[in-house]
Amino acid sequence: MPPSSVSTSSMGAGNVVELQTVVEILRLKVPAADREAWLVAERQSWEPWLQKQSGFLERRVYWDSTSEEGVLLINWASRPQWQGIAAAEVERVQECFDQLARRGTGRSDPHPFPLLFSGELIPQ
Repeated sequence: MPPSSVSTSSMGAGNVVELQTVVEILRLKVPAADREAWLVAERQSWEPWLQKQSGFLERRVYWDSTSEEGVLLINWASRPQWQGIAAAEVERVQECFDQLARRGTGRSDPHPFPLLFSGELIPQ
């Protein structure tokens, strides 16, 4: 998806706020033996939830066999739309994901696929 930006006028006279797409990047520890369980948990929790979110554009899911890490790149129409999602809502979906992951892996860990990194990329 090509980078894009949309200009919108703010309430102040002569002020313009630039709303630019942003890519959320997440890295998770995903052992090779549990890769399929991770993908199933992603598809059954985060994927349907993301598709309902205002500003959500696309999600790409990758797996690095060398480091045994899952990488997610989530494209948002703007940072305010992404950051405007209530933390309680994200926590609810995370708990659903973790329950599915525990069921799929047979583990009792609170977070079977721990988050290693969270950040954002701004298209240039």
